[in-house]
Amino acid sequence: MYEEITAQAKSTTKEIIEVSKIKKGQILVVGCSTSEICGDKIGTNSNLDVAKAAFAGIYEVASEAGIYVAAQCCEHLNRAIIVERAAVPFSEIVNVVPQPKAGGSLATTAYSVFEDPVAVEEIKADAGIDIGGTLIGMHIRKVAVPVRLVNNRIGEAHVSAARSRAKFIGGERAHYDDSLK
Repeated sequence: MYEEITAQAKSTTKEIIEVSKIKKGQILVVGCSTSEICGDKIGTNSNLDVAKAAFAGIYEVASEAGIYVAAQCCEHLNRAIIVERAAVPFSEIVNVVPQPKAGGSLATTAYSVFEDPVAVEEIKADAGIDIGGTLIGMHIRKVAVPVRLVNNRIGEAHVSAARSRAKFIGGERAHYDDSLK
């Protein structure tokens, strides 16, 4: 079961990185309900082993691409973010350490795996993966664009995703450079 979750997480992460075209040094935010992965209602069955399996796949792929992973905490910590300090050098750090039932299992796992983890109240990520309806939109930089994934399930959880793009400014006669993602 855990190997399958890791494999699904790898496939999903590879796909969002490819589709979103995020680059080395950019940030991928991930919200995850391990309850939903297990087929339960969000917030009812936090599972650290499931989180470790999902995070292993996500982190491996993102790390190979040089992309930072930002793990969204649950609503009990106001959806704070656990991220490597190097990814957010000018952000205001908050003092919290996530736990499986107060922050969520994925954020707890990220905190234990990252080299120098910190918590921040908000982030503006370049792309994101939402596993099980955790509502990551508040942490995607403007303008968020939905991404329809082929690999849209991890365990029993539905996966949605988004990428960001630069704002279009200047009206209909302006020239737009889509490479500014």
